This record gives sequence, structure tokens and C-alpha cells, in this order.
Amino acid sequence: MDPAPAEGRRVLVAVDEGDESAHALRWCLANFAARGDTVLLLYVRAPPPTYSVLDATGPAGYMFAEEATAAVDGYSKQVADAVVEKAQKLCALHGKDNGEMKVEVKVSVGDPRSVICEMVDKLGADVLVMGSHGYGLFKRALLGSVSDYCVRNANCPVLIVKS
Repeated sequence: MDPAPAEGRRVLVAVDEGDESAHALRWCLANFAARGDTVLLLYVRAPPPTYSVLDATGPAGYMFAEEATAAVDGYSKQVADAVVEKAQKLCALHGKDNGEMKVEVKVSVGDPRSVICEMVDKLGADVLVMGSHGYGLFKRALLGSVSDYCVRNANCPVLIVKS
């Protein structure tokens, strides 16, 4: 009888709607994650929009803002569910979460850069795995880069998987 696997690493994989994060997860499962590891799938939803009372003109405007906020938040939850389901299917295809490796899912709300770095600490991640969108210098300067931010601010090693 084989002994129980030793407590492995906690590998946090940031997933989103992009092909880059799916590629990073596939690469991680095939080449990095090992028996005894826990793969933590993290999806960060954008916070629901907020409207001030000044945005609405009269009670009808305020009610419309509430409905719009609820619709956007509902859609955001649907997207999160779809992304998480896709990531879990990738794990199942690679034979993970079969007793040799655990898979856990976390969904959080906020700015992805700060939430990912906070979750590294909160979840005790030993390594953070992320995909890269491959933005050039100009786009990265304009849009910012979640992976660049995490490389500089996460309290663990960060593995960036290029497409």
C-alpha cells in the first residue's frame, strides 16, 4: 500500500475569460503541479457598478440604476461561473482532483491586481501561476498589466506562462 502523499505546495492559478489563462492552467497542470499539491483556482470578478443619488433624476432614475446594477452584477456572476466551470473541466481532463492533487475554487470581487496579491497571502500560496496577454510596451503602459503588478507585489514566486 502506498503511503499517503506528503503535504505538497499550494499553487494559486489566476483564471479569467482569456485564452491566456486557460493556456497557463493547462501548462501548470501538465508541467508544474505535482502529486500532493493543491491547485487553487482564483477568479476575480469586477465589483458591481455604483451609482450615486446624483446620477439619477427622480425616483424612476434611481430604480433604473438599481436594475442596471443588478443586471450587470448578475451577468458578472454568470461569467464567473462559466470561467470556473471551464477551469474545473481542464483540471478533470488532466486527471487532477483525483486524490493525488486537490483542486479548490475561490471567487473574489475587486481589482484583480490587489485581490490576487491579497489571496496569495490569505490562501498561503507557495507559487502564483498566471497567463500573459503579451501586451507590448505601449499597451502595457496604457492599460497596466496584472501580471507585472503581481510579479512586483506578490509575496511568493510568480510563474508567468506565455502563450
